[in-house]
Amino acid sequence: MRPTDLCLALLVVLVWGVNFAVIKTGVAEVPPLLLGALRFMLAAFPALLLVRAPRVPLRLYLLYGMTISVGQFAFLFSAIHLGMPSGLASLVLQSQAFFTMLFAALWLNESWRANQLAGLVLAAGGLALIGSTHGLSMPLTGFLLTLAAASMWAAGNIVTRLVSRHGPIDQLGFVVWASLVPPLPFLGLSLLLEGPAAMTAALSTLSVRSFAAIAYLAWAATLFGYGLWTRLLSRYPANQVAPFSLLVPIVGLSTGWLVFGEALQPIHFAGGALLMLGLVVNLFGNRVRLWLRAQD
Repeated sequence: MRPTDLCLALLVVLVWGVNFAVIKTGVAEVPPLLLGALRFMLAAFPALLLVRAPRVPLRLYLLYGMTISVGQFAFLFSAIHLGMPSGLASLVLQSQAFFTMLFAALWLNESWRANQLAGLVLAAGGLALIGSTHGLSMPLTGFLLTLAAASMWAAGNIVTRLVSRHGPIDQLGFVVWASLVPPLPFLGLSLLLEGPAAMTAALSTLSVRSFAAIAYLAWAATLFGYGLWTRLLSRYPANQVAPFSLLVPIVGLSTGWLVFGEALQPIHFAGGALLMLGLVVNLFGNRVRLWLRAQD
């Protein structure tokens, strides 16, 4: 990877890692479901005036918007709003890789390799350790909602695979136009669950801090981050780009500690190490096995 592209990959890691602290800042003043609506409104406008909508069936736009956008962020924003530490959220959300593997087997009939099964077992053990620490520092509901967010991200990954069957498309354009889907469901959920009074109060007293958080989520994390990520995926093999996502929790955990003083217990480190080891085994285990076989 060229030095310039390596720097871009690390920049995406930084932007996405800081994203979790920004979410915590946003939900402190704006109800989480309303925050989701505002995020995708800002992501869609005016970006959709600058890019064309790829020729993809409408149902895939709807499925993508309802899973990776509404589902993932409704659960994630609510989890952090309920007290899930932002750093731990960035770590637990990486379980999406294993939900993706499970869903791909169920819906796309993809088979599993031995290293993927081993990685799944390690990650499950890590998540069990993290989940066992629920209490004042990490509510169980927040942990479960973060897992639900990871499952929605994984479902969106399956939709992305289906989109790719329609040939090469502008992935950033697809994300921008799919951002038209979430605002109405988010507003409906906010009206139903958070209430018109909370929505009106948040909008009428929207601070510069809250708007900055919304802008970061829409423009930095969504458009800028995804735009750079798709550029890297178009230039290099996926297995060369994907491992950089393993660095996101390191930034997320560090930011949570620096900004909010989120201290981790030893069991969190142990669980996080198992989860990350599972991801590494899932990504690299088969190549290591083939290399070892070639040495015999």
